This record gives sequence, structure tokens and C-alpha cells, in this order.
Amino acid sequence: MDERTYSIFGAGAAGLYTAWRLLNAKPQAGKAKSKQLRKGDRLELYDWGKYDFSEANPGTREPGARICTWHFGNHKNKSYVELGGMRYSAWDTTAKDANGGLAQGHRLVTTVISQLGLDKYAVPFNESTNPLYYLRAKNMYLSDISSNRPAPYNADHFGASGQPDQGFATIEKLAVSETAGTKTRKDWDTFYRDGQITVDLSDSSIFQKGDLLKDIGYWNLMYDQLGSEGYNYSADGNGYTSNVINWNSAVAVQANNEFTPGNQYKTITIGYSGMFTSLFEAIGLLAKEKGVEFTYVPNTRLHSILARTGTVQYTYASREQPWTPAGTCSTDAAWLAMPPFAIDLVAQASRFAKTDGLDVLNHPTVKLYLESAIMQPSYKVGMFFDTPWWTDSNTSYPAQLTGYVVTADVIEQLKVRGFPDRYLTELAQEHPRGCPRVIGTAYASASQLITDVECLIHERLTVSEEQQLLTAATRNTIGPSVTDTPIRQVVYFGNNALDQSGKAVYGLLASYDDEQFTSFWRELETGPKEERRVPIADDVQPLQGPKQVPDRMVKMLRKQLAELHFGPNSDYSMVPMPLEACYVDWSLPPFSAGYHAWAAHYDIADVQQKIRKPSQLIEGADANIFIVGEAYSNDQAWVEGAYCTAESVLTDFFDIEPIIDDADYPFIAGGHRKSHA
Repeated sequence: MDERTYSIFGAGAAGLYTAWRLLNAKPQAGKAKSKQLRKGDRLELYDWGKYDFSEANPGTREPGARICTWHFGNHKNKSYVELGGMRYSAWDTTAKDANGGLAQGHRLVTTVISQLGLDKYAVPFNESTNPLYYLRAKNMYLSDISSNRPAPYNADHFGASGQPDQGFATIEKLAVSETAGTKTRKDWDTFYRDGQITVDLSDSSIFQKGDLLKDIGYWNLMYDQLGSEGYNYSADGNGYTSNVINWNSAVAVQANNEFTPGNQYKTITIGYSGMFTSLFEAIGLLAKEKGVEFTYVPNTRLHSILARTGTVQYTYASREQPWTPAGTCSTDAAWLAMPPFAIDLVAQASRFAKTDGLDVLNHPTVKLYLESAIMQPSYKVGMFFDTPWWTDSNTSYPAQLTGYVVTADVIEQLKVRGFPDRYLTELAQEHPRGCPRVIGTAYASASQLITDVECLIHERLTVSEEQQLLTAATRNTIGPSVTDTPIRQVVYFGNNALDQSGKAVYGLLASYDDEQFTSFWRELETGPKEERRVPIADDVQPLQGPKQVPDRMVKMLRKQLAELHFGPNSDYSMVPMPLEACYVDWSLPPFSAGYHAWAAHYDIADVQQKIRKPSQLIEGADANIFIVGEAYSNDQAWVEGAYCTAESVLTDFFDIEPIIDDADYPFIAGGHRKSHA
């Protein structure tokens, strides 16, 4: 029996997930095991960078591609800040109708975290119920905004009297009714293709009833319906410029509706990169157990790729000389677990060359479909301080962050402090009868937490017990605060060290921005008496990891943070010097984007179904080249999207049993009308 080789290019979320599932998956009922990895087969994982997976496989940065946890002093027990993706929408697998179409949450990420044994680290991602804003040189909290004190925008129809994301709701109502609107993942699937404006609009509107949303740019639609000032308020106040660009309006309606009550966002206390460290470890163990030869090849990029009858041939290049092929290999199946920019670099190597194989990536229709994902640059700067100065009483506009959550750690703390054992047993209940679940639930109100705890224990807490509970459960973290200055969003990670015994250090994501704001910070990396030495095309800083912030950028960050927390024209010195400061510019190669968005004028279900095996777009072709990742997913900008595209390839083309019941959770759009080669 011939040995097979499967090759994965990209060791981020999609690549690691694919390797893991190739090793742990079972075949679908009634299907042969012919496509499953077996003893003696080879599994290759190529990585342009070199992630710090373990002592045996050390690297320059934490793993996860556009996930990048950064710890103080680069010590994993110290406080951390996320300089890439940072959270997921939790799926309650034990709730009634958990598998139903209405159940919320990222089902694959939640499942992976559970199967890797990381549930014990999962905690709510505490969001402020009264965030701070600094817009047009005016400081305000959400609770301050009203008809009497509107935000500083001359928006039509008193639009500045409500919260900034009210504009998103206005656009949504053009096509989605409260009573008959789209609710499930399948409903949205249909909406992406058929959704249209369903209300009568005035003759002055550019767009009219019956127009398909997938063929309308979202910026165009927002400007048409909200006017210049209404659009600017939504754009500035929501914190993400990427949400209001001219992308596919049908998808934008759903995506901008995602941050809604009922979604329980979580993270893991070892840092989000910890999920990928655990995945890599699991891959190694599974390969050994199964007798599969697993090879991790860092500092190596895919240079070009062609399909030949029954095989795939590729050239690779070293990180030191990424544009020069260093060798040629063949494989039985290849996964391009990489973003569109990196895929285009691969295509460029054979775009103008004569080839003796099928050049899948340069076929005109494949190129068209690859262009359906818009690249959205992003830039993040983290800082560590010795005090949480943003909550101090001396701060003019402190971040209002206080929330409460009871976790396993909190229960352990209360046990040490002598909290009654019976109370602790009741607190730990996942599904109490007749009372709300307390453990793992994020509370904005201390009184509501106490009320729910007293419901569980059927007694009143003493004043001392109330104080113990609130002290242990307090979380002064996250936020975010939002501003129209180039820092855009500030996220307060606080003292989140696994080891709380040492001196407290407080983390702050001092700038979380995207789109045009990234260039503001990049120009501060090089001083007024310095010239650029490295071409942008060769600057792969995201692969190297967080880079130290130069003094001039630190001063600019302090200046803008001072305006946010102390008012207009505040001196930068009001914000203390950080202990450490680092950044990642995700707009640099090989990602050239922090996240992606669907372009208008595409049937995204058709794209998702076919781009994952692009030879489907070429008449008479069948090549085992696959594309996976968040860019061409139903969940762009989320790890869930990377996992779902990878799972869809394995279930549809490799006959593995789905990791979860996907009857009401199609992994990709059009999942209920599968298209096979």
C-alpha cells in the first residue's frame, strides 16, 4: 500500500486545525477510510515564520498567525495583552436546544477548547455597560448621550441622540423585520444571496425597494440613508473603521448585528495563543499514536504550486530568501491555510511563466473569486504599567469597567477565605433549578450578582460574605473605550497574570485600529532624521512578533490616551511612562490584513463552496489543492471562520465525520447545497 503525503502551508488557526482533524477524525458512516491518514503516511506543516510552540519547537512569537498573545517580560505566567484576535462567542453546549438553529456561539472554537481540556481557563470577556467615548474633542460616557446632550454630530433625524451603533440598526431595518427577520445561520445564508431592501424609500434615495443588498456597497448605503454626519457618527463611534467600508451590504447587516445582547464573549486566561500551543501539542501526540510521520517545517514559505495528474507539485523557499525557490516536492493533497495576500504571492511565481501543469491559482475565474475578499489592515499597540491609572480617582474620565464574574478560581479563593462549603457547592452548579446560573455569567451589577447568589443558597448573605464575594469576583477589565483619534479603541486587560503572587503589572491595548489609521502609526516607527531601509514587501514584522515601540510613538500614544482620559489638550505627561510597549502591524506581509470582508457583487455562498477547492472553477479539472482560512468564510475576522472552512473541506472532500452536529450549523454558506468536484 503506497504511503501518502498531505501538506499544509500555514501554521495558523486553519492549518493547525486541519492537521489536528486529519489525525483525530473518524470516517463518515458508510464511507471508506481510503482518505484518512494511516500508519506510515506523512503529514507536513509548513510555516513561513517560527512560532514558539514548545521547548522542543521554540520560536520568535506566540502561535496563532493573526492571534498573538504578548506577555510582560515574555514570561507566560505574567500579565498579557492580546495583539491580535482575542475572544470568541461561547456556545452553551448543555443548554436546552443547544444544537438548534437559534443557539448562539462559535461552535467549533468552543468545541476545540473543550476537547483540548482548556475549559478551565475560559472566562467571560468583560465588556463595559457604560463605555467611555472621546469624539470630536468631547469626552462622554454612553449614559451621557441623550436628546438633551447629543453626541457632537449634526446627524439627520436626531441620530446623535442615541448610541453610535444605532445607525447599523437603521440600515438593518431596511431589509430585516423584527418579527419575520433572519434568525438562524441558514436564514442568513439565504439572505446573503436574496436579501433586498423591503421598505419603500423616498425618491431622493439612491437605492430603492427590491435592490439586492449583496450588490450594494455598505458605505454607499449608509451614506445614502444616514447622511454624512450620521455615517460619521456610526463610523467614529463604533470603533471599527473596517465595519463601515464599502463591503457587501448583505453580509455587513449580519456582521454589524453580531455584537448584540445574548452573545457571551469569552477568552482563555492563558492567553488566546494558548489554544494553538495546545493544538500543536495534540497534533504531535496523535501523529505518534497513529504512526503518522509528522514534520513541522518552520522558516519556509510556499513559493509556487501546480497540479499534475494524481499529484500536486510545489516549490518552496527559505525565509532568508523568500523569492528564490529552494527546492521542489510533490504531495497527494495541499492545503493553502493562508490569507489572500500570501496566496497571491504564490500565484505570482507562476503567473508569467510557462508551466507543464495546471496553474490553478492563475485561472481567470479563480482569480475573480480570490478577489472577493477585501483585505483590511490593522495595527495594535500594547503597553504595561505598574498601576491601573485609567481607573484612578485622579483621572478625569476613568474607564467604567467594574463587572463581576464567578469562576472556578473565584470559588477556590472564597473557599480559602472560609466561605460556607454549601454556598460554594450551589455557586458551582451549571444548571440550577429555579434560579439563574451564576458561575461563568458576567454581571455588570453587584446587586444582581448578590440577588442571584441568594436565590441559589436560599439565604441572605451577611455583609461580610457579600464583601468577600464581590472582592473575589470583581473584574476591572476590557472596556473598550472608543475615540476618533488614531488610537481608535483602548482595551483594558489589567492584571491578568496566571501567577498573582508577584508585583502587579497592568496591561493595556493602547491602540486597536484599522484601515487608514495604520499608516499614522507606521510613520512614527521611523524618526524625523531617519530614512527607510527595508522595503515594505520584505518587512515581515508580524512573523517576527511584537516589536518595541520607539520613544516618539510612546509619546504620541500617551498624548492621545491623555485626551481620552483627561480631556482635550491634556498634556501627555498625565499618562505615566509604560514599563513596556510593543506593537504588531498586521498590514505588513505576509498577512497584509488584520481581517477580511466580503466585497459587493458576489454570491458569497457560491464563492465559499468553490474557492475552498478552486479546481471546481475550471472545467474538467480536479486538483487536490484546497484553500482554508477566515478570509473566505461565514465568520470573517474570527477563528471560527478558519475552523469552519477547514472542517467543511474535510467533511465534504475527505469523508470525515463532522466534529459537531451541523444540521442547523452549516460550516460555510451554501452548506446545505454542497458542491463537489
